[in-house]
Amino acid sequence: MQNQGRSTRKRTGGRLKNVRKRRKNELGRLPTETQVGEPRFRVVDVRGTDTKTRALATNVANVNEGGETVTAEIEDVVENDANPNYVRRNIITKGAVIETSEGQARVTSRPGQTGQVNAVLLE
Repeated sequence: MQNQGRSTRKRTGGRLKNVRKRRKNELGRLPTETQVGEPRFRVVDVRGTDTKTRALATNVANVNEGGETVTAEIEDVVENDANPNYVRRNIITKGAVIETSEGQARVTSRPGQTGQVNAVLLE
């Protein structure tokens, strides 16, 4: 969500005047809803000299299976506690359960922030 700033009213109902304008560091960005599909990425400048790689779409996941990591193909989103609508829209977020070529796995990374999908195989 984007930062809407503080309320314009006091708890008594009276109006609050602005002390200053918004600051650049208070600005938020819309969430990156990573979809299952042909890999697409976007590099975003962040504070300082850093960058973030946002995964707009991806079809590969690094699946950890008892200490061994393999690259698996993502087939489908099975469950997503963040938003039930994300399942039918095939959107991957942290905590989502995905169907891979290795089996079902839970996503442990944040694809919209890191640009990659890391997951742990479910029993």
